[in-house]
Amino acid sequence: MRGKQSDHSVSVAARRLTTLGSVIALACVLTISGSSARTATTAPVAASPGPTAAIPAPAVATPSPSAATPAPSEPLVRSPTTASTAATRLAPTLIRIPAIGVNSTFVRLGIAKDGTLEVPTTAMTVGWYTGSPVPGLVGPSVIAGHVHWNGVPAVFAHLADLGRGDLVIISRSDGTTATFAVDRVATYPKTQFPTALVYGDLAYPGLRLITCGGFDPVARAYEANVIAFATRVST
Repeated sequence: MRGKQSDHSVSVAARRLTTLGSVIALACVLTISGSSARTATTAPVAASPGPTAAIPAPAVATPSPSAATPAPSEPLVRSPTTASTAATRLAPTLIRIPAIGVNSTFVRLGIAKDGTLEVPTTAMTVGWYTGSPVPGLVGPSVIAGHVHWNGVPAVFAHLADLGRGDLVIISRSDGTTATFAVDRVATYPKTQFPTALVYGDLAYPGLRLITCGGFDPVARAYEANVIAFATRVST
């Protein structure tokens, strides 16, 4: 599906998304075991699931309408409400990341009553935040997954091992495929979550894959988020 909307719509998206009036959080499952051939986040002793780690959502500066670039070729998602409506027509169904062996279906994530971001309820399923654009449409699509679950590596256990140019292939409900190339992977302390980089304006289709990192064996908690940033390279 293709629409004719200006990049001003993207600005409205970021502004509404980042001023929800509450924090957005990503739960981190802490039970870990085993080792990885691609990652250094090997097994601390098993721990029980910890509390959600709040991710602040301050307002993001947006450009004026006069600064808008030419209209994107695909429709924009402007808010959690309109995103949910759009998702009834188009939604991600499968994600593949060959470099780290990911092949997973999607669940839809929203905002919980306590103002936190919902998280997948199984180890090997990723979640698409429906308040962000459908993967492949203009804007930053946000996808979350667990790093470990009940003592075993989960779907994003090796997210930190992705390198520049690694492909992320997302199948969608209309039979189309959106392919992204990883730009970079970074780890941020939870107290310094890069809200503007994750949820802020984009004039192109982008992807943000998020999991937990920085396990502290003393606190028995994850102290950071691992985020892979990617850009669409083909349909």
